[in-house]
Amino acid sequence: MTEFLALREAIAAYVHDGSTIALEGFTHLIPFAAGHEIIRQQKRNLTLVRMTPDLIYDQLIGMGCARKLIFSWGGNPGVGSLHRLRDAVEHGWPRPLEIEEHSHAAMAAAYGAGAAGLPCAILRAYQGSDLPRYNPNIRSITCPFTGEQLAAVPAIRPDLAIIHAQRADRAGNVLIEGIVGVQKEVVLAARHAIVTVEEIVDDLRAPSPNSVVLPSWTVSAVVAVPGGARPSYAHGYYRRDNAFYTAWDALSRDRERFLRWMEEHVLRECPAVPQP
Repeated sequence: MTEFLALREAIAAYVHDGSTIALEGFTHLIPFAAGHEIIRQQKRNLTLVRMTPDLIYDQLIGMGCARKLIFSWGGNPGVGSLHRLRDAVEHGWPRPLEIEEHSHAAMAAAYGAGAAGLPCAILRAYQGSDLPRYNPNIRSITCPFTGEQLAAVPAIRPDLAIIHAQRADRAGNVLIEGIVGVQKEVVLAARHAIVTVEEIVDDLRAPSPNSVVLPSWTVSAVVAVPGGARPSYAHGYYRRDNAFYTAWDALSRDRERFLRWMEEHVLRECPAVPQP
């Protein structure tokens, strides 16, 4: 049965120190509000999984929540580096960060394999790339039918998936519209799933052709969080705050400035922050 919880309750119930969690949403519907609540509750030693870590993972890493990052392309979309991620990898601040880098295609395939209950994903990829030299979880296998050399990566099966969506109905069914990304796959691959939504409605209404409905049995908890994807966007509700993405580049370069911003805009009820 899907639970309807407050955000604080959902994070406390399903995010545990040492867990592997994936906060997904490609370009839009990024679950920023849920990530901020993880920071406020000072969750630690997390393995974070995500296609394009984005600003929310920069914040989680900079606040000392992460032990390891499994990702594809670790940057600030449209600007450049994620400076808190780089600081953790290059200087171990606020703590060392282990990284496992893949391509977008491999991450999507690995989620799909996890959703299907398979041990690995097989794809045509990485030819001409030096990434397999640095990531031992990228292997090569021979197709038993054609003899073709293919890439294989482990299935991704997180302890918890967290996504943001437009609507849920009162039975716990969830509607995602617009760029659907890998939200369906990560929810099906995970042991538990939290979905934050813009609103809870009596009727999901007829979805558009580019949409996904997640049935209630795939969702552990639904949380109403209007604006829960900002500064990314929610199709049909609000636009992406491109100015904030640009401003984050300068804001996140300096440790002290980063911590002051997090204290003022995110922590509030949880003032403890990692010290340089």
